[in-house]
Amino acid sequence: MREKHGSAKTRRFISNTVVHIVLAVLAFIWLFPILWVILTSFRAEPGSYVTTFFPKGYTFANYRKLFADTTVLNFPQMFMNTLIIAIFSCIISSFMVLSVSYCMSRLRFKFRKPFMNIAMILTLFPGFMSMIAVYYILKAIGLSEGAMIRVALVMVYSGGTGLGFYVAKGFFDTIPKALDEAAFLDGATKFQVFTRITMPLSKPIIVYTVLTSFMAPWTDFIFAKVICRAESQYFTVAIGLWRMLEREYINSWYTSFAAGAVLISIPIAIVFLATQKFYADGMSGAVKG
Repeated sequence: MREKHGSAKTRRFISNTVVHIVLAVLAFIWLFPILWVILTSFRAEPGSYVTTFFPKGYTFANYRKLFADTTVLNFPQMFMNTLIIAIFSCIISSFMVLSVSYCMSRLRFKFRKPFMNIAMILTLFPGFMSMIAVYYILKAIGLSEGAMIRVALVMVYSGGTGLGFYVAKGFFDTIPKALDEAAFLDGATKFQVFTRITMPLSKPIIVYTVLTSFMAPWTDFIFAKVICRAESQYFTVAIGLWRMLEREYINSWYTSFAAGAVLISIPIAIVFLATQKFYADGMSGAVKG
């Protein structure tokens, strides 16, 4: 009996060791590019061609250059453009996604199922397939020039987000409908049920929706490039980082490109850290309920 117990314990130890080794290798593969970008952002030697992984010298000049040298690539302006667009897009997109998801989960109306099927089919096609048509529509209504470019980008990023309601709808389906019925008996309206009952119980999906809605405009390149075109004062950080790798800029801006890549990850990290507590509280509440 002891021999069987000992052999089972040995097998469990070996399997756990193998699993931890595999996870460690995967974690290294995942973290290696991030480490490389961070080290490159502090690299003292210029240019993109180096023979060593670790820099020969370290400096903060690459970060200072992003904010000091604005004659060719105005990174602060690009950063502010992207931040403004991402904030407004996040607010509008989150409201639209959660609202449509609640309607699809709780309300029953004519053509509900056909609408859900059509939405699923439309989401199978990548959004950039329509970018030319979207650009000419924006041009026809005067949103493709000057300061209206920011408005156009907000409309592009938030306009069709309501179709991505399936994830949030699945979460709303898990909330007991008895809570809604009890609120209706007390005289609450559907909007009050949505804002005062469903939303407080849906913190995890709210956090997920906010994160995805914020990251989409923050990392997008295709639509931003098509709509901004050559108007550099309205470039987003994705376009700016891409231009740093062009032939005429790569030698002098390559290490600053890495510094910019580090900086643009900060807002996403702040949003995640700010909402992580609500995600954990929502999950613990869901388990207790």
